[in-house]
Amino acid sequence: MPSVSETNFSGLLHRGKVRDTYDIGEGRLLMIATDRISAFDVILPSPVPDKGTILAQMSKFWFDLTADVMSNHVVGMADDEAALADVPRTGALAELPDEMRRRSMVIRGAERVNIECVVRGYITGAGWAEYSEHGTLNRQKLPEGIVEAQKLEPPIFTPSTKAEEGHDIPMTPSEVVDLVGAEMAATLEEVTLRIFKVAQEYAAGRGMIIADTKLEFGLIDGELTLIDELFTADSSRFWAQDDYKPGASPPAFDKQFVRNWLLESGWDREPPAPDLPADIIRMTRDRYIQAFERLTGDTFIA
Repeated sequence: MPSVSETNFSGLLHRGKVRDTYDIGEGRLLMIATDRISAFDVILPSPVPDKGTILAQMSKFWFDLTADVMSNHVVGMADDEAALADVPRTGALAELPDEMRRRSMVIRGAERVNIECVVRGYITGAGWAEYSEHGTLNRQKLPEGIVEAQKLEPPIFTPSTKAEEGHDIPMTPSEVVDLVGAEMAATLEEVTLRIFKVAQEYAAGRGMIIADTKLEFGLIDGELTLIDELFTADSSRFWAQDDYKPGASPPAFDKQFVRNWLLESGWDREPPAPDLPADIIRMTRDRYIQAFERLTGDTFIA
């Protein structure tokens, strides 16, 4: 089917950088992953075909894998009749065409914790740039002599603000405490690192490295719950173990491919972003599919 850049059904609640979310009643939401792609916190004008389906299916895989570690907001994929047996077919869920069901997830509504729970297992990307210039990561001093793509042992929790528009801003531990309190701050760090460890160990068994990722949490009936997306090529940086060697970041199975092209284009990271060339779109789609298939062991079906 053609790329899905935007959806328009009844009960639109929120349109994010990638996902459109609809209120379907009884405390449930329909979250549709579109083919929009963002970089440097700016939505790009060029969609990547099938990207939303890949993201939704990959998130569901990881939500299932980590369910014993932390509860999540998933009720079921929109094409899973058994999981949705008790969900009334109203509003956007009733209007949703069959070809969009594999990119759509019914979830429980949550009160979002406004912190991006970023964890870095390796120093690369923006983290490496900061360390190279200041010797810090998230404004926290690190030892001298670290090289690009070096493994961080243990992984480091580097939270940031959750910005609806513009750039997320790194937060110090004291800033997190000021926002959510000491108990919640400690819990967020502990569960983020625990979930990351589970995912890293699983990925290693598939010949893959999760260099870094971001998790998001919300409260459902007062219980801390995993929400949004989980270990996708949008939220995480994936490397093949065979490509890895400390001293340089290996090719990534994520949107770093797009970021690199944008940086080389001379774009100033402010809207509007340039159109992506057709070959960049095609290669990005291929990288997302490769990440999905390498990590899940499944063949991607659009």
